[in-house]
Amino acid sequence: MIDPTEAEQLAISFLMAEWDIPEEGKECFTILGTRLVTDMWYIVEIGVEGLPDKWAIQADDTGYSDPNYSFISPIHAADGTADLTQLPESIAQAIASEHSNA
Repeated sequence: MIDPTEAEQLAISFLMAEWDIPEEGKECFTILGTRLVTDMWYIVEIGVEGLPDKWAIQADDTGYSDPNYSFISPIHAADGTADLTQLPESIAQAIASEHSNA
């Protein structure tokens, strides 16, 4: 069984690999919450400081994260991306893409 810290590390690693975010982008992410769902997996919520967006990623005791994650945001693509200009380009692109898919 994995512990919450391991689940968080798995989720961050998955998110960075999913969006091809360089290692230096890791500091932009914040763990918003980690919830044990069963004795075998956690839901890890990850956000970017200053933004209302978050990813909910399942991390389980096999050491993998579920590729069927959820992106939750009150912002839609039509609302623009002005808030993203202060972020590293790879993270801004990931969030803008998620907004357009929401």
